[in-house]
Amino acid sequence: MPSTSPKTRSSTPRLSEQAKHLSVPTGIVSSGWPAVRKTCVEKLGAEFDPWQDNAGRLILSKREDGTLAVMVDGVGMSLPRQVGKTHLLSFLVFALCVNQPGLLVIWTAHHMATSTETFLALQGFADRAKVRPHVAKVYTGSGDEEIRFHNGSRILFGARERGFGRGIPGVDVLIFDEAQILSDKAMSNMLATMNTSQFGLQLYIGTPPKPEDASETFKRMRREALAGTLEDGAWIEFGADGDAASDDRKQWRKMNPSFPKRTPVQSLMRLKRKLTDADWRREGMGIWDDDAEGSRLIPADVWGRSGVEEAPDGVRSIAVVFSRDGGRVATAGAVKHADGVHAELIAAYSGPAESGTAQLADWLAERWRDLAMIALSGAASAGLFQALVDRGVPRRLIHTLTTAEYFGANAMVLDALQSDPPLVTHPGEVPGDVLSASVAVSDMKRRGQNGQWGWEPTVPDGDETPVEAFSVAHWAARTSRRTPGRKTRATVMR
Repeated sequence: MPSTSPKTRSSTPRLSEQAKHLSVPTGIVSSGWPAVRKTCVEKLGAEFDPWQDNAGRLILSKREDGTLAVMVDGVGMSLPRQVGKTHLLSFLVFALCVNQPGLLVIWTAHHMATSTETFLALQGFADRAKVRPHVAKVYTGSGDEEIRFHNGSRILFGARERGFGRGIPGVDVLIFDEAQILSDKAMSNMLATMNTSQFGLQLYIGTPPKPEDASETFKRMRREALAGTLEDGAWIEFGADGDAASDDRKQWRKMNPSFPKRTPVQSLMRLKRKLTDADWRREGMGIWDDDAEGSRLIPADVWGRSGVEEAPDGVRSIAVVFSRDGGRVATAGAVKHADGVHAELIAAYSGPAESGTAQLADWLAERWRDLAMIALSGAASAGLFQALVDRGVPRRLIHTLTTAEYFGANAMVLDALQSDPPLVTHPGEVPGDVLSASVAVSDMKRRGQNGQWGWEPTVPDGDETPVEAFSVAHWAARTSRRTPGRKTRATVMR
């Protein structure tokens, strides 16, 4: 995560000085904000607080090729209520629509009530004296809310809980309001609408989630930002200190950059009285619950019910997966049988890949005749492939997964685990179970804009390679058409 943020005049506070947490994408050389800001001010009559001005500059930051620096991962904003979010986004989106004819914007919230409230606010915004000349028509009616501009740009509004937004082609800007309630499935379905856009701006705006919220997308984005790995996206978070008392008014300037100039003390007092203490801390003060334990994509109950005491008979395959840096490797075996697949972790190793390649190649070369496939994945797998060929293992038996196949293996194993009954099983948990430990701290890392994802650890010392090996072994068992000369017991630890 770069240490610098977009430059502002010295007379105004930097976003990094105001925000509790700030993550900036790499490779920024310019921003589209000055042109958009000019439209906001001169054509639409806007005024901005310093944090809004600097946030706009970051949201529209560009790389050397002219594309948005946040085009891959988008912009996440964890903001307390009554901070001026709608003011910033309304002007930003309207100015983009005015400046870029034919722009298509989807503004979606989780709840229908929130979506309706937002539409009504922007309907009023569209009727302002300076804004009205740019608007051709405002369409009302449940499910048909739209603001259409004379130049062909459009803003569509709807609620995710009603399935709004899926299947709409050619979307250029996606606004996920209430992003603290956004599942990975809902997010992936909507991101597919942006596949053909050359602009591709995603905004994830929310408050710290409640424990019961389906908030995996928002939480993961925050963890990546705090870890410094959100290189193709941005994160802006305002909030009070984590240990602040709920009634400490000294924290109000820190948690709300619009206080007291635009957000008066009475507004915050009214909000505090309407919320429970826990909700006030999240929604009013912007304080996140402890997220230090990391997160997991595979729920504990789903993993638990797919564990078995005894492995079935079937046709075996083995997977070897190397970490992206080549420093870790995990090996798993899988058995295809009449009711699905059973998979087990054989071993996990940390250290230089070349150190264990010869020994692993010897071990596999002794067993290849009983295997349907030896599947390899990861940047360091080329060395193992050649070592196996040198030991007489037929090339047709060894398969190095493409990137698309790796993504497919992850989605395939998740679907199999979530089936009822599960279509893939594993040994029941025992103390020191490395595979279960990997599952417990591994979540999905979105890669690209087509819903594809890879495994990623969510704690500093977590290891994703065991669950990756489990996934690839399951994929190998499912996709291989080879049947060795004999079937053997599923256990592969021999």
